[in-house]
Amino acid sequence: MRNSSFHHSAQRTASCLGAKFAFRLLLVASLATGTLWAATDPFVGKWKLDPSHSKFIDMMKVDAAGANRYAFSFSPGAVETVVADGSDHSALFGTTLAITIEGPDAWKVVRKKNGRTMIIGIWKLSPDAKTLTDTFTGFQPDGSTFVLHYVYQRTAGSSGFPGTWESPSSESPFELQVQPYQGDGLSFIAQGMTKNIIFDGKDYPDLGRNLLPGSASSGRRVNGHRVEITDKIKGKVTQTQEVNLSPDLKTLTNTVHPAGQSKPNILVFNRE
Repeated sequence: MRNSSFHHSAQRTASCLGAKFAFRLLLVASLATGTLWAATDPFVGKWKLDPSHSKFIDMMKVDAAGANRYAFSFSPGAVETVVADGSDHSALFGTTLAITIEGPDAWKVVRKKNGRTMIIGIWKLSPDAKTLTDTFTGFQPDGSTFVLHYVYQRTAGSSGFPGTWESPSSESPFELQVQPYQGDGLSFIAQGMTKNIIFDGKDYPDLGRNLLPGSASSGRRVNGHRVEITDKIKGKVTQTQEVNLSPDLKTLTNTVHPAGQSKPNILVFNRE
């Protein structure tokens, strides 16, 4: 149920002076600049997440969708709608989701894949309905388990479990690779996902497993040390990102603004 992601972007510009000779000179200059940029682009390299300097917000949203029926979003753009009857219902990425209402202030949430339990979440509401506590049990493929405790604060809604909930979270270190792509473009590769972007402001499909259909990214290069990104699912914006390099080129900071989330996620990477 916990999710993370990384994306990228930039913008390419061009002009035409009209005369054939001038256009040829411009074309040659453009190609030479693109090749030089790819070779010297300061974003290119391997980066390692620094959790101690990063800040994460885990957001989830629950909406009433009919009689005893609820729509769950554990990450922007990913919605699963199920009946809260304790039965397994088809969900995203080949999983099932079961919601059991154990009382007005207690729900049990179970996700499975191929019949095997992946997680069990025990949700409890505070008496004033402003805090949601999730006792989260994860089941490893080898049969071992781990337990995490999340405390969410309500940011939207007024009663019961429906509403928007946010909790400070953490992320394990992972590696981000940035590679040149088609001239002055860049490929961002992390956690099984690849983003190939040509900096022209157009949407390009994301590549990798467990991506929702229609996942794409676009963006622009603001300057040599900053790119801005827009991520979408089927044309709908799910988040925007600002990726900045430090002056010494040793630190990359990605400030992510998920749609509907009150505070950004800040991911700080150190160059390897």
